[in-house]
Amino acid sequence: MRTNWMKKIGSIAALGLVAAAAVWFAWPQPILVDLATVAKGPMEVTVDDEAKTQVRHIYTVSAPIAGKVLRISPPHHVGDEVAKDETVVAVMQPATPSFHDVRTHEELLAALGAAEAAVTFAEAEVKRLEAALAYSRTELDRAGRLAKSGAISQNALDKAKFEVDTNEAALASAKAQVEVRRNEQAMIQARLGQPAGDVPQSDPACCIQLRAPVSGRILKIVQESEGMVQPGAPLVEIGDPRDLQVAADLLSTDAVQIRPGASVRIDGWGGRALQGKVTRVDPAGFLKVSALGIEEQRVHTEIDIVDPAEMWSQLGHDYRVIVHVTSWQGDNVLTVPVAALFRQGDDWAVYLAKDGRARTTVVKIGRRDNKVAEVESGLSEGDRVVLHPSDRVGDGIAVRERNVRNERPET
Repeated sequence: MRTNWMKKIGSIAALGLVAAAAVWFAWPQPILVDLATVAKGPMEVTVDDEAKTQVRHIYTVSAPIAGKVLRISPPHHVGDEVAKDETVVAVMQPATPSFHDVRTHEELLAALGAAEAAVTFAEAEVKRLEAALAYSRTELDRAGRLAKSGAISQNALDKAKFEVDTNEAALASAKAQVEVRRNEQAMIQARLGQPAGDVPQSDPACCIQLRAPVSGRILKIVQESEGMVQPGAPLVEIGDPRDLQVAADLLSTDAVQIRPGASVRIDGWGGRALQGKVTRVDPAGFLKVSALGIEEQRVHTEIDIVDPAEMWSQLGHDYRVIVHVTSWQGDNVLTVPVAALFRQGDDWAVYLAKDGRARTTVVKIGRRDNKVAEVESGLSEGDRVVLHPSDRVGDGIAVRERNVRNERPET
């Protein structure tokens, strides 16, 4: 009899344990979450974007005329120092005459024959006028002797003088015509010539030497090899790498929040972060297409580096940097992590962890950056909010902070 009671008690205890286990496993467990504390402290809102360094004043040496520029690199290379009005950065030669086709060649030969005939005609005219002048001078001498004896009138003597003066003037004109015809002949002969080799640089009239307009370094060689260039073609860019600034093309919606004098943190260039300040925000924007094909209105912004040159001596012209321009900052601001915020309709909300459960709380936020947002209402200092809330977290759900152990990494 006692054995039966023991069996019954054992069965009841086993059933109780099974029931307790079922209740334990069926009971909802708290969700492990990461929590953050709403706190007051300094806050800074920045505009972050890519930028590049650039020499403040860049001088471009251009070709003054059309011609052939000799090879620039070598002898010059990017980074070479140049002195104002002393260093010759480029040398130009006259353009080599081009070839002409058969028809043009025949036309030039015909024009040359006509020019030679014109020279012959002009020389013959000179000979005729020389003979006429000699005869008029003889007549003048005879008229002078006759006028002394009274054999002819004064009018006849004046006419003889007039003939001499007229023939002298005509002879001078004919000689000038000969020179004109000979020059025309030489011009056509020059046009008939074929392209020749390079003009020797020893000839002082052969070349144009372009000298550096300022002292500094060569930043870019646009025309490295020898070749023909047109007037105004850029050849070399010169500037002073020590006079460096940062140029950033910011979105117009960000540029309106920035004023000259705003502090800037410059990093992402391979060295320690540098301090700078905004010196200029252009009053006009421009359209720029992003890598994704999106049209954006950008505003050119210039930034001076405040730190000593020794800290950024490795920076050069057109280097990539990241700028963080301060648009607003406060010393004692109530903030909540951006990772805790989510949308609830048109409002922002967080899950407030209180008494072991998550409570949906609508908050009003003001300024924000990539990490925290300013709390205007809805939260108080010291409140704990859920970070990165998942779909499992909801209003009234039991939550428990995840224990994070800071283990020392193995060496």
